[in-house]
Amino acid sequence: MKCPVAKLVFALLLLSSFLAAQDEASFEKRVTVKKLPNGLTIVICERHEAPVFSFYTVVDAGSSQDPRGRTGLAHMFEHMAFKGTPTIGTTDWPAEKAALAKVETAYTAYIDERDKRVGRDDAKVASLQKAWKDTIADANKYVIPNQFGQIVESAGGEGMNASTSWDSTDYLYSMPVNKFELWAYLESERFLHPVMREFYKERDVVVEERRMRTESSPVGRLIEQFTAASFTASPYHRPTVGYYSDLQTFSATDAEKFFHTYYIPSNMVIGLVGDLDPAKVMPILEKYFARIPSGPKPIDETSVEPPQNSERIVKLTDASQPYYLEGYHRPDYMNADDAVYDVITDLLSDGRTSRLYRSLVRDKKIALAAAGFSGFPGVKYAHLFVFYALPTQGHTTQEVADAIHVEINKLKTTDVTDEELQMIKTREKAGLIRRLGSNEGLANELAVYQTRYGDWHELFKSVDRIDKVTKADVRRIANQIFTETNRSIATIQTAAPQKGAQQ
Repeated sequence: MKCPVAKLVFALLLLSSFLAAQDEASFEKRVTVKKLPNGLTIVICERHEAPVFSFYTVVDAGSSQDPRGRTGLAHMFEHMAFKGTPTIGTTDWPAEKAALAKVETAYTAYIDERDKRVGRDDAKVASLQKAWKDTIADANKYVIPNQFGQIVESAGGEGMNASTSWDSTDYLYSMPVNKFELWAYLESERFLHPVMREFYKERDVVVEERRMRTESSPVGRLIEQFTAASFTASPYHRPTVGYYSDLQTFSATDAEKFFHTYYIPSNMVIGLVGDLDPAKVMPILEKYFARIPSGPKPIDETSVEPPQNSERIVKLTDASQPYYLEGYHRPDYMNADDAVYDVITDLLSDGRTSRLYRSLVRDKKIALAAAGFSGFPGVKYAHLFVFYALPTQGHTTQEVADAIHVEINKLKTTDVTDEELQMIKTREKAGLIRRLGSNEGLANELAVYQTRYGDWHELFKSVDRIDKVTKADVRRIANQIFTETNRSIATIQTAAPQKGAQQ
């Protein structure tokens, strides 16, 4: 079925068979939303096909909320959320609690001396470092490693995971429905009584993660430098994993302070999807999650990125695959034209029929891959519409840049075709259906949309907004943001072999 029109007709036939069960009215009957007295919002969707359920918790705090000098702290606490509680992961909590307090006291003394700019005593630093490590060894005597995860897995839990982005920190897994109360206990406990257990061991894991993904990765370094150059005031200029110096400095006490600031019910949404009866599970949710102390939603104190008025260029020379990256500033997700950016993303990058793939990969054969998309590095604040391409052997980053700009100029000067626009709108509807097809995907969507808009119904309205996008909208936005002075460019240029080097 190579004909685009035939593909469109087939897609429409598939949609017609699914939409009856996936439309907003159908979900309205199956979705229950409740805000607990402490401010926690819970969204439940009944789906009784199998005796299982999935959850997705969104904490509306990501690396954008990292304190100054403490980058990576949001990501670090995500790691801590799996370390257990006063009743999970320990052989003797009172003794461990006292030992952990000694760790923090010793660490403060060590850091105070280590970071002195005047009068530092290196011998004293070494002595204090040893004393701190001795307290860690003592605290570790009480640890039962990975007990939280083992309990989840032994109860049939699957897909236990978490992630930290610039915008939020998210937690998820699935369980049999007959373990619902156990889930409610476990999940509420780790947000009610988290323990900074094995904190500095886990911090070393994060340091290694940074080495692997950034220092040892040319593309990782490029993206970090590109992001830092693109944003000067916005917290998006900081890496989620954190800067190395901060990872060597922040403490378990800092992580606990971050937790008490942002892990409060008014700053959290839980999406639940599966074989759940709201009348039966809501009392369980109230019993456990209402225990978490309430508090006002944290004030967002992030700086607004000023308009960019000149092109910014980052050039990395490395013995690596050449890489091209460019980005243009655009408003946040609440902007009235947000759907237009989604249409442009689909037009340029969705599959083998997309413009960038056809032009750079299929026809000109100058790139191994090429795409353009919105939402980098997040969507909560004003962000970037990004283009990237990997040149094929014998071709340069300048060639792929020129080819990308040809496609951008087409958006500015020539209307998209009726067929293209209709296919985009059809794909968006099909994409929504795919995202709603699993309990995990639906729990994700409900929690995210409830967090971002305060109303899960926006999940369906997003498709309606795309339906209203016109050809003129695409040209208007392309001319508005795809300008040289609004552009940042980053490239990896392959380093020439050094003379005398072994081949």
